[in-house]
Amino acid sequence: MDEIDPWTLGLLSSPEPSVAWRAHRLLAGLGDDDPAQRRRRELVAESDNVRRMLAHRRPDGTIRKGNETNAYRKWQGPHWTLAGLAELGYPPGDTSLGPLVDQVFAWLLAPRHLRPPSTAVLPGQGDRIRRCASQEGLALWYLHELGLADERTEILAARLIEWQWPDGGWNCDRNPTAHTSSVQETLLPLRGLARHHRSASTAPPAHLADAVDRAAEVLLRRRLLWRRHDGAPISPDWGHDPLRIQWPIRFYDVLFVLTVMAETGHIGDPRCADALALLESKRLPDGGYPAEIRTARTVDVVASGGIFADWGPTGHTRPNPYVSIDAAWVGIRSGQRDGTAITPLRRASASR
Repeated sequence: MDEIDPWTLGLLSSPEPSVAWRAHRLLAGLGDDDPAQRRRRELVAESDNVRRMLAHRRPDGTIRKGNETNAYRKWQGPHWTLAGLAELGYPPGDTSLGPLVDQVFAWLLAPRHLRPPSTAVLPGQGDRIRRCASQEGLALWYLHELGLADERTEILAARLIEWQWPDGGWNCDRNPTAHTSSVQETLLPLRGLARHHRSASTAPPAHLADAVDRAAEVLLRRRLLWRRHDGAPISPDWGHDPLRIQWPIRFYDVLFVLTVMAETGHIGDPRCADALALLESKRLPDGGYPAEIRTARTVDVVASGGIFADWGPTGHTRPNPYVSIDAAWVGIRSGQRDGTAITPLRRASASR
């Protein structure tokens, strides 16, 4: 068994509870039923980051700016607050977050959400519904991570499957000539559906695992980061260079796509090899990995591009603890550092 580098091992004893929880979960393999892990999650709920993120709740438990009802407001509205809490390891089942969850569903389940411009169906293209499915995908993921999923999450999962394009992904491009899925709009629905699949209390339907594998194939056909027709790096319409690690808002990049491949059981596919090599090339001498591009700035007020939590350092030469844990875990799952790759969902389901 290969030894994990000393710097990464040091994360296990980090004084920041979210870092310690993440390290023990991903690197030490401790489950949520472990008493020490439960205590770490309790400490996460008491941490400065969580306090900052939830300090802007109103007496009714909602987060609003004035009379604003937009749950998607970047990056400090209810949608992104819940996503951040899930990333930090906030303890599951906290009913005090119910008003935030209701805000998210009031947005996603509103009738106008299914009408233009939010959702569009072009003439003769009923099999290619134009929808920013990343919104439903992210919500599906964090609701399960936070133990706050209910019958409404089934609606989100059903929508994602209904909106899946013939090639297996999703796209919100309203240009009639757009005929293939967007990698950016496919990654989060893939993650959300896979998380939904893992949370099934009974044997999940076969079409759910099928949808996950089809979505993963959209990314694998491009070796995750390179265009199919000429092999050049993909150039997203929004976000930053996907060959560089972006944090804390996760745009489509080398680390995030490999993380999702590991979560969904596809990290052992040979088509991940080039992206894995790229990620490993970013490993710093001390063993950590950097957050190369900062996607949100830490602030104390509601501000454009702002986020309340402190997600660690950014820069090419400074290791970021959250990024380092995820990158090390990807290496473990791929078999490059320790352990073996897990099987894709379709095959794993058959052995349940």
